[in-house]
Amino acid sequence: MAQLAASPPSAPPLWRQIVQTVAMPLLAIFTALVAGSLLIILTDLEVLVALRDAPGRAPAAAWKAITTAYGALWQGSIGSPTQIVEALASGDSRAIAQAFFPITDSLVTATPYIFAGLAVAVGFRAGLFNIGVEGQLYIGAITSVWVGFAIKGLPPIIHIPLALLAGPAGGALWAFIPAILKAKTGAHEVINTIMMNYIAFRLSEWLLSYKGPLKRPDSANPVSPFIEKSAELPRFFPDPIRFHLGFFIALGMAAFVFWFLFKTTWGFEVRTVGQNPDAARYAGMNITRNIIIAMCLSGALAGLAGANEVLGVNHNLALAFSPGYGFDSIAIALVGKSHPLGVVLTALLFGTLRGGATRMQNLARIPVEIIDVIQALVIAFIAAPAIIRAIYRLRQAGPGAETVFTRGWGK
Repeated sequence: MAQLAASPPSAPPLWRQIVQTVAMPLLAIFTALVAGSLLIILTDLEVLVALRDAPGRAPAAAWKAITTAYGALWQGSIGSPTQIVEALASGDSRAIAQAFFPITDSLVTATPYIFAGLAVAVGFRAGLFNIGVEGQLYIGAITSVWVGFAIKGLPPIIHIPLALLAGPAGGALWAFIPAILKAKTGAHEVINTIMMNYIAFRLSEWLLSYKGPLKRPDSANPVSPFIEKSAELPRFFPDPIRFHLGFFIALGMAAFVFWFLFKTTWGFEVRTVGQNPDAARYAGMNITRNIIIAMCLSGALAGLAGANEVLGVNHNLALAFSPGYGFDSIAIALVGKSHPLGVVLTALLFGTLRGGATRMQNLARIPVEIIDVIQALVIAFIAAPAIIRAIYRLRQAGPGAETVFTRGWGK
């Protein structure tokens, strides 16, 4: 008797695929917070003293340590709902500014993460590991701050776009060097972009050194002059709120990257080259051109991150002004699956955690490194979904719910 060919299993409904896609990151974040709770307990002095002297008080001390730490994290990153309601009811502008300061500052922190995460994600989509985002960010900041303070007498409607565009121009130019080396000679972009990082760091040190071209003459510190008021990105609220136009520019760039990657012929070619360059070459696609396009776009986005910091936040350039946005962006792109929406959501998560870390350290006496551990755990759990499925006894996703990638990074 002839055997019937087994029909492939049908894909699960769309709603189930969406639930599975959303549930995994949420469960990963929850699990990371639980693991972070254990670290908080093990590093809390009151809990350790209670375990030694009065074990019966240890559970209460542990619960107090956890709630205090995460309560401080919430208040430092989102704010106090009670304070927000009371401030709005009072109508006092100063009280309203103080109440909304935490959440707006978290958005300010998340903004360079969005730009830099998009930069890494574009490279990943093209099969390139652009580890030089930090250096490109520095070059973008240098070019933007120079246009911001050296050119005077322009109205804001001209000066702001000019200074803002100088950032991506500098970042794209810096990324073009490893791009052309990769496309023409096959030189590995990881090595070249790492080297370009160090060149950018040393270049910024020289520019801001004693009698350096960008050194502010009336200051002993290695800082540049402040940019002109006409080059500052507009802020929407009075001090101390720093929320500025850069956040909406970052969201606009995320929409642009989505449109470019998934709605244009160039984006299709970039993704095809990233997944299978041999098939792309056989189809007549220009591998060299697509590598250069992807790398320069990645560098431009990184340069925008640097421009955002000097034009919207600091208003000048200082040594080590970036706390590692370019390196953190690699994790953001990985967690966000190199999708613009995923990058934006992950950047908001990282910005929120960073925004509340200082208050958690000051109020709960919790080391700020705990936030780094929580971020690392989120990345680990999302990168290894089998762990989450094993912990919560979730079924394996059905066909069509997961994507298998043949090549590239973090897609």
